[in-house]
Amino acid sequence: MSQQADRWSLIVPVKRVEIAKTRLAVDVAARTTLAVTMAVDTVTAALGCERVAMVVVVTDDGRAREALRELDVTIVADVPDAGLNAALSHGARSAATARVAALSSDLPALRPADLSVVLEQAQRHARAVVADQQGTGTTLLCAESVASFTPQFGVSSLAAHVAAGAYDLTPLAPESLRRDVDTVEDLRAAVRLGIGASSAAALRSLPAVWNE
Repeated sequence: MSQQADRWSLIVPVKRVEIAKTRLAVDVAARTTLAVTMAVDTVTAALGCERVAMVVVVTDDGRAREALRELDVTIVADVPDAGLNAALSHGARSAATARVAALSSDLPALRPADLSVVLEQAQRHARAVVADQQGTGTTLLCAESVASFTPQFGVSSLAAHVAAGAYDLTPLAPESLRRDVDTVEDLRAAVRLGIGASSAAALRSLPAVWNE
């Protein structure tokens, strides 16, 4: 088990599910269900990582709150209601450790050991970042303190984070930490990699979504 000084508080933002995953070409009911189950699997994996001290979920979505309340997480409302970056900064103020990191909520294949590998490397840098599978977005943004936690999510967020001084850990990151899900093709790739129990259960009732 890592010492407390080496452990992290992870901030996971979860959108209102009715506006989440709009590029996932399935019906609204399936899309909202998958948005919730992917968040549950992501958070479950994060909690299983020995380097994670706590997970803070920032959300105003009632369905997500209900599903995540069963896990050992801190749930805070998106009080700023001013976009993703403001929500993450707000969530970071509930961190129990000096080290904080933003983690995408759509990583259903995330494995605790893979996250641990990257968080260990992130300790060597004031800020660090991991790209999504497309290579332009961000799935993980790490900072040595709340004061140095300056999320810049949006278009080409990887480049924005690197330009702001974050060290790019993408070459060291296992696929499960980069395999975010925006499209059905992404979902199929995550299934091949191995998704968490919550999303797997949901997909059993939606075979047409991911079967090739």
